[in-house]
Amino acid sequence: MAVHEHTHRSPGFRMAAAFRWNRTGSGSRSAVSARSGTHTAPAYALASLRVLTGFVFLWAFLDKTFGLGYATASGKGWTDGGSPTKGFLSSVAAGPMESTFHSWAGDTWADWLFMVGLLGIGLAVMAGVALRPAALAGTAMMALMWLAEWPPAKHLSNGEPSMSTNPFTDYHVIYALALIAVAAAGAGTTWGLGRRWARLPVVHVHTWLR
Repeated sequence: MAVHEHTHRSPGFRMAAAFRWNRTGSGSRSAVSARSGTHTAPAYALASLRVLTGFVFLWAFLDKTFGLGYATASGKGWTDGGSPTKGFLSSVAAGPMESTFHSWAGDTWADWLFMVGLLGIGLAVMAGVALRPAALAGTAMMALMWLAEWPPAKHLSNGEPSMSTNPFTDYHVIYALALIAVAAAGAGTTWGLGRRWARLPVVHVHTWLR
């Protein structure tokens, strides 16, 4: 009788156990899927930020080089003999480095350094490689451009209103922080060549190149 009862209840017990296991397994898979989705969304968001920020620098290089008719008028590009820095630096009208920027305006070394910086930062950030050096160079460039525009000034050196909308935070600060964020997060592995770059022997040894 005891054996009969055991045999009678065993299939039900196995079915119940299997049901509980399947339900637990299904819940675990759902939890893993949810966690994966949670981790993937930030990766895609940072990759989007990286690509768009890199394109800001690359587009500036292309427009200033070929005079595409946006910030640089057609026929006044670098390839046409124009200077990428003369117009901007010579128009600086406020801040502690006003005279310094005027002296740099149009110098060959300034043009080359500025344009190589735009191209290098743009390509590196869009490709997802050398994000740390790119963030360092981009932050230095944005800091100099912030000093050139000098947002803290309420008035220009000639007494006219500066029309500054914020005494500290402007788009140069935002771009610098975006570069730092994607470099700190290692955002080159999504939609980029970050993993391949990191496997290069020189980058593996000198991690500051990542």
